[in-house]
Amino acid sequence: MKHQHIIGMFDSGVGGLTVMKEILERIPEVRIIYLGDTARVPYGNRSKEELIRFGEEIITFLISQGAEAVVAACNTSSANALPTLKKSFDIPLIGTIEPGARLAVKRTMGGKIGLIATEATVRSKAFSLAISRVLSKGVLPDNQALSEEWQHGEQSISLVKSQACPLFVPLVEAGLSKTPEARGIARTYLSGFESEGVDALILGCTHYPFLAPVIREILGEKIELIDPAQAMVQELKTVLDKLDQARKPVQKRESIQIAKVPWKLRFYVSGDPELFQSVGNTLLPGQIQEVKQVVWGD
Repeated sequence: MKHQHIIGMFDSGVGGLTVMKEILERIPEVRIIYLGDTARVPYGNRSKEELIRFGEEIITFLISQGAEAVVAACNTSSANALPTLKKSFDIPLIGTIEPGARLAVKRTMGGKIGLIATEATVRSKAFSLAISRVLSKGVLPDNQALSEEWQHGEQSISLVKSQACPLFVPLVEAGLSKTPEARGIARTYLSGFESEGVDALILGCTHYPFLAPVIREILGEKIELIDPAQAMVQELKTVLDKLDQARKPVQKRESIQIAKVPWKLRFYVSGDPELFQSVGNTLLPGQIQEVKQVVWGD
């Protein structure tokens, strides 16, 4: 029997479920422990110090539940806390920023990338820096003409417009992502991207795919929506392959026994379990059967 890796995931709320959905579709054999820090949502207005402390508490909890790797399915945490957290833990930690930047570079047709995100993520400039970083590592656009123009110094590829969207997360957490109110707020946030020539828009918060139908309705088909979750799954696959290669024969025998445990998904929240289950099941119908509450020291 193939070893069923246990993956820990966390977000400030239901947003990370958009990443979980992608993982379950492409790596169905994994087991996942998900924690939504709903008592402290939204993260977008939190300080870097708070985000690091929250991350330390959550990752410690996920490891105590058996996580072999942790996916920070939260752009705000990934942008502001993950670099520090990686120094504190000796298991793989996967974030959203570089995978999202890599995918945006590959998908842009004209080199003009946009970003919608929380205030903290926009303020961090993490995506702008990551776009420059992935380009320096040799990641090139799929569009051959743009790729050649950039390599010859004839065309730039960069983040040309960023917009903080502080009301998006509360709308999603309240289950209001498909309402007229959401459409009105989205129209305000999204004005200006088309006039800037943006052709690839990074959904810089894992809550935002809940709003993708509304965003597409407003922006039309000319601007491609970039969901970092797609690239994160590929990075997670690479991490799991490395974990498999590093395992000893005795560990493999032990893990076969562990793999017989019937559970597939476990959900924890620090806030209201019923609200999380209700909103979460709109994305993962019927898959969130039970949600347990954890209580932090503060």
